[in-house]
Parts: sequence; structure tokens; C-alpha cells
Amino acid sequence: MRSAQQILAESAVIAVVGASRDPRKAAHSVPLQMQRYGWRIIPVNPTVDELFGEKAYPSLADIPHPVDLVDVFRPAQDAVQVVRDAAAIGAPAVWLQLGIVSAEARRIAEEAGMDYVEDRCLIVERAAAGLTRLG
Repeated sequence: MRSAQQILAESAVIAVVGASRDPRKAAHSVPLQMQRYGWRIIPVNPTVDELFGEKAYPSLADIPHPVDLVDVFRPAQDAVQVVRDAAAIGAPAVWLQLGIVSAEARRIAEEAGMDYVEDRCLIVERAAAGLTRLG
């Protein structure tokens, strides 16, 4: 099982389930900041066509290429299905953002052999490790 910082260091493409167009929400500012530090952000939101200059997809299953990490900005009860969907597309890791905890989602991820992080923020972990994908 990789640590949160190892997952970020080894991931280039992050699918963000629940990415928001509202700049006041963490589900907008966190992926945008990760993008600014060099990660490719793939927004997963059925109500928008594009976010962060990237095509948005209605579901993980609709993304036509592999992703390294599925980042979840959805309530804990929704995270269970998101983790199932992440397993179905073969994502190697899933990350539930700060405040999102689910024992069932953890169990599903572990049974699928996926790395799992919950109740942690991507940008905090990125900063703590001094990680960047630029240059």
C-alpha cells in the first residue's frame, strides 16, 4: 500500500469526481491548484462540458483513457459507488478528500487491490511533500 505522498508522486492523471464549476468550492480550487502544479485533471461531472480547460465526463466509465488516481469530492454515501466505478475502470488508487470517510469504500478499494486514502486533501499533501509535476 503506497502512502498518500507516494500516490501523488507516481500519478500524472487525476480524475476528479464531483469537480465543481463554482470557484468558491474546494471541488474547484483543489483540482485547479493541482493542475497548476502539473497534474492533468480530468473533471467528472455530468452537468458540465468542460472544466479547467479539460473535457468533462459524466462518469468514470466515460473517460476514454487510463487514470492514475480517482479523487472524490462527493459525500461519503456516494463514495462507495465511486470506488466501485474506480475499480471497474482499473484505477490503481482512490482518494477521498478531507472530511470524507467510508469504511465500506475502504473495504471495496482494498478488495480490488487499489491504494486508498481518505479524509486528506490533495493540495495539503502535495505541499507537505513539495511535489510538482512541472518541468
